[in-house]
Amino acid sequence: MKICSSWCTKSASTKLLCIMIPFILISIYFAFGNSKNSSFSTSTWFFSSGKNISGDGGGERPELVAVVVNGGADREEAILEDYSFFNSSNSFSPLTAEADQESQEEFQENQKPVITQKNETFNISLEKPHELPSLNETHALPVEPKIKKKFTNLEKLEVKLGKARAAIKEAATSGNQTDDSDYVPSGPMYWNAKAFHRSYLEMEKEFKVFVYEEGEQPIFHNGPCKSIYAMEGNFIYQMETSKFRTRDPEKAHVFFLPISVTSIVHFIYDRNSREHWNPMKQTVTDYINLVSGKYPYWNRSLGADHFILACHDWGPEISKAVPELFKNSIRALCNANTSEGFKPSKDVSFPEILLPGGTMNGLIVGPSPSRRSILAFFAGGLHGPIRPILLEHWENKDDDIQVHRYLPKGVSYYGMLRNSKFCLCPSGYEVASPRMVEALYTGCVPVLLKDHYVPPFSDVLNWKSFSVEVPVERIPDLKKILAGISTRQYIRLQRRGKQVRRHFEVNMNTQRYDVFHMILHSVWLRRLNMRLHGLEYL
Repeated sequence: MKICSSWCTKSASTKLLCIMIPFILISIYFAFGNSKNSSFSTSTWFFSSGKNISGDGGGERPELVAVVVNGGADREEAILEDYSFFNSSNSFSPLTAEADQESQEEFQENQKPVITQKNETFNISLEKPHELPSLNETHALPVEPKIKKKFTNLEKLEVKLGKARAAIKEAATSGNQTDDSDYVPSGPMYWNAKAFHRSYLEMEKEFKVFVYEEGEQPIFHNGPCKSIYAMEGNFIYQMETSKFRTRDPEKAHVFFLPISVTSIVHFIYDRNSREHWNPMKQTVTDYINLVSGKYPYWNRSLGADHFILACHDWGPEISKAVPELFKNSIRALCNANTSEGFKPSKDVSFPEILLPGGTMNGLIVGPSPSRRSILAFFAGGLHGPIRPILLEHWENKDDDIQVHRYLPKGVSYYGMLRNSKFCLCPSGYEVASPRMVEALYTGCVPVLLKDHYVPPFSDVLNWKSFSVEVPVERIPDLKKILAGISTRQYIRLQRRGKQVRRHFEVNMNTQRYDVFHMILHSVWLRRLNMRLHGLEYL
């Protein structure tokens, strides 16, 4: 009764506490009574199944099983024990995955588990056995399947150009040189004979040029063949009939614009007009607008893989008609004047060659050095900034230095060349002059009197090995300089000049290593973005 009385007198909250205490003690007993070595535990969900899952979704689905994982050694043991999905030999585990890396990589490439999350429950759908990452390992993300890319024609061309660059570089450094039945470049006339030879052979094997067919003669697809600008007509004709030409623009490395600047000047130039430049430049602009509107190639590169050839003195100025032509395109010019925008890294210097009869017949001949009685010779008009200086100091003043504005009657110009040891080649209105090639044809050593001039093919040829360069300010010392060259050195210069002469010869039926192929090789080098002198990439 006292107990009941006492119970009844207690408050409601005290009564509730007394009721809950037994339940709390029972919960603590069940919660911690089985823990031995750990002060905490975590539950991790794994797949556990005693049967295989077929790849097509058949068979039994894995069941989610809660595994109590203790810390320390028990935790690792529990993971390894329950970290399996199948009892067959195809099942995966962290240990077998490390032992069979090839299978793991193949598995990662072919599996893409789709994981969705909803209400903190992870459902993993998969078609083949999937391995969960080890808690003690770092795994890379799954490798995406490799997709074979379809390369464009331009990309294929660039790959071949890359191989050509590698072959040229290897030839320059390996010490080996390919045999050639026609000619094997060698000697100090070349900056790197082996690199040049390999580059030339690669050009013969790979190089393709697309010639635009648009335009009508006489401005396009035509040019002179007998004047000092004869190289324009010769090159256009030879390019259009060359084996290097392709009719498929998708196979072309470069695109040739068959414009003759000499023909533009001859047929369009109006000497009585104050705006005489405008119609000539407009002709070039209209042509490029035509081909760029009809074909995608000009706009694709902004003209960088296009080239034009001009031997006329006005070629550099007329090329300014289209800014991209002047800045981006390869300009093959006789007038290779750096003070007028010529860039040796992208532009090509080629020789001005006078062919009075349209061919070289009778031009390539000359006596031996011992039969040449004249030390130096020049005959030409008085124009430009350099020739007045030359004539002022040497015209009719010394029998050894034969300098004439006009030759006396009965005196042969080519006869004087053949009887001279050195042939003076001063610039006129422009830097280009046919006298350098005339000297090489007749066995006379060229003497270059020029400013801002890039000699032809100087990315391949070392002009100092077969010619003499005299600064303009030293023209008064000309005799002293030339007479100071020993007989032995002179014979060496002359012999080297005869050897490189093949690179300046004009053949109606082109021959390997002649001037046509040397011009084309210079364009090839620019398309490769490579300079043989020092093997520098542009």
